[in-house]
Amino acid sequence: MNENIILRMNNISKSFPGVKALQKVNFEVKQGEVHALLGENGAGKSTLLKILAGAYTKDEGEIYINGKIIENMDPKTAEELGISIIYQEFSCLPYLSVAENIFLGRQPRKSNGLIDWKKCYEDSKKLLDRVGLKVDPKTLVADLKVAEQQMVEITKALSKNAHIIVMDEPTAPLTQREIDNLFLVIKDLKKQGVSIIYVSHRLVEIKEICNRITVLRDGCYIGETEVASVTVQDMIRMMVGRNLTDMFPRSNAEIGGKMLEVDHLSTADKLKDISFHVRRGEILGIAGLVGAGRTELARAVFGADPISEGTIRMNGEVIKINSPSDAISYRMGLVPEDRKRQGLILRMNVKDNTTLASLKSFIRLGKLNLFEEEKISLTYMNKLKVVTPGIFEKVNNLSGGNQQKVVLSKWLCANCSLLIIDEPTRGIDVGAKVEIYELMNELVRGGLGIIMISSEMPELMGVCDRILVMHEGTITGELMRDKFSEETIMAFAAGQHPETEEDKNVRR
Repeated sequence: MNENIILRMNNISKSFPGVKALQKVNFEVKQGEVHALLGENGAGKSTLLKILAGAYTKDEGEIYINGKIIENMDPKTAEELGISIIYQEFSCLPYLSVAENIFLGRQPRKSNGLIDWKKCYEDSKKLLDRVGLKVDPKTLVADLKVAEQQMVEITKALSKNAHIIVMDEPTAPLTQREIDNLFLVIKDLKKQGVSIIYVSHRLVEIKEICNRITVLRDGCYIGETEVASVTVQDMIRMMVGRNLTDMFPRSNAEIGGKMLEVDHLSTADKLKDISFHVRRGEILGIAGLVGAGRTELARAVFGADPISEGTIRMNGEVIKINSPSDAISYRMGLVPEDRKRQGLILRMNVKDNTTLASLKSFIRLGKLNLFEEEKISLTYMNKLKVVTPGIFEKVNNLSGGNQQKVVLSKWLCANCSLLIIDEPTRGIDVGAKVEIYELMNELVRGGLGIIMISSEMPELMGVCDRILVMHEGTITGELMRDKFSEETIMAFAAGQHPETEEDKNVRR
């Protein structure tokens, strides 16, 4: 790794109305290193990176690139200086092709000035191959899965030949194979002298891929150190200012009778003959690789996608769910994987999002009872400990963890008895993750049933009472808590039958 400092940010401060987002923060990156920027949601990471990208103007401080001070940083200047940022919120245009997104505004031209589409598609294919994404460059981004869209974002940054690439939660929606491919790309970029600023709440990844870390807390610089000299627990302590002794608190809820029963459910294009049940007081996990059909199962049960065959029972009664409104009437709620686009209306405030699924209950004599609506919203804001200036704050201004709490508030306000939660802690910091787990535990202790879909194996094994494993639209395995193991889950997820102790003895 080159010891040259390619980026130095000195005493950076930034304030918004009523909030000091950054207070004299220092940050430096060496050429050819992977430098992790760590902190809980709200610590100031995004603000610092937006200042680097020119999206925000700093109140005070200096920015140096290759030793030269940059007086006025704006997005165009940042790109010209070789700075490329892959934000956690996707920036791809959904109704343009993959190739059009990769080279947006920079399409190769023929001598007559027209776009050279042949070269555009060929160059896109080469870049996609570098990140291991096997899609046609002519495919619309809207037709890609979340994980594939994330890889397109990474490919777009690579296409700009940037000297500094910021990756904000790049692996959140990726499978382990895709993560391995990404890490190979990152290691290749390091060899070329490219510097990576890596933002992730997956601290094990930080240990694997990063050289140094800088930690922010409450808008302040806490420290910088070599990754090799700290443990994951050390990083957590620096981020939250305390020890988190139990990352996966157990609910100890009393598990009751069956509340949801799904028999032989199939859809036209993905799910095949799926049967399972959920009990009161139980957290049922669903594991599997990206593309296994986990999200499709959640959407089918909730009525968002049509089913072609099968029966659904709620509390022993056969029910027909043809739409999400039907599911809500049976006291079901869905916390989707993409909370920003499918779980919330970002331009609306906390109150309006909280009561969105239960507005009918606030209507009195044909009018909306605003006083009651505000009262209930405030109750759930306090109960779920949503950190916000108030119920009239737009949810777009909240951190990921607090946005997730607002989605949960919406379904609790609708008096749900069954919650389907898809990737509950995606993009959420380590402290907020524990808060979400504790909230889930409180809900099941109150008699709710929860279906939890997650790509994080330790999370499933730490939180769930039982785990179903899916592969190519079918359930390939079911494990009780005393049988949980990563090896067994991965075998089922790959469509294989895990090796038993008896099998091992025979092989020996």
